[in-house]
Amino acid sequence: MELTVTGGSTIKVNEAIFARDFSEALVHQVVTAYLAGGRAGTKATKNRSAVSGGGRKPWKQKGTGRARAGTIRSPLWRGGGVTFAASPRDHAQKVNRKMYRAAMQAILSELVRQDRLVVVEDFNLDVPKTAQLAKLLSSHDFVKGLLITDSLNDNVFLAARNIPAVYVLDVDAIDPVSLVGAEKIIITVAAINKIQEWLG
Repeated sequence: MELTVTGGSTIKVNEAIFARDFSEALVHQVVTAYLAGGRAGTKATKNRSAVSGGGRKPWKQKGTGRARAGTIRSPLWRGGGVTFAASPRDHAQKVNRKMYRAAMQAILSELVRQDRLVVVEDFNLDVPKTAQLAKLLSSHDFVKGLLITDSLNDNVFLAARNIPAVYVLDVDAIDPVSLVGAEKIIITVAAINKIQEWLG
């Protein structure tokens, strides 16, 4: 399989990566797991064992006329612990490496089918000028999305910061959520080769 590079040339790519059938269930599972892994899970309240005090029985069991009580830190008492208290938890979901790679392949293949993946030789800038990058992007009818390089280029990264909804990533930083959410992606030939080494 070949992908067309802007300018007329072509690059040979692995069909297993860029022409794979799209599995909505697999992609959904991997995207959900990725988002779940980013959750903080830090909410916490104290239950009756975590609240300080309450080491002794407030009054004797019988003979006082009051309801029996074993601790002043009962959830029924003011200052007591919370019933079914929230505790810190890990929301991460396990995804096998094989499943993750298959989902990334399916996403990349769908981007190719929808003509949302534009391959260029390179877009290195001599200086970090937003105007230069904006002119380059407009030549590809690119309004918003991702710029993917094999390694992070400081000039491109700095130039893109002032352009709304344009993000620069290297191959090591791409993830299923950013790929799925990108309206359009411009990727270099070197990045394509690096992805093939990774997912091949």
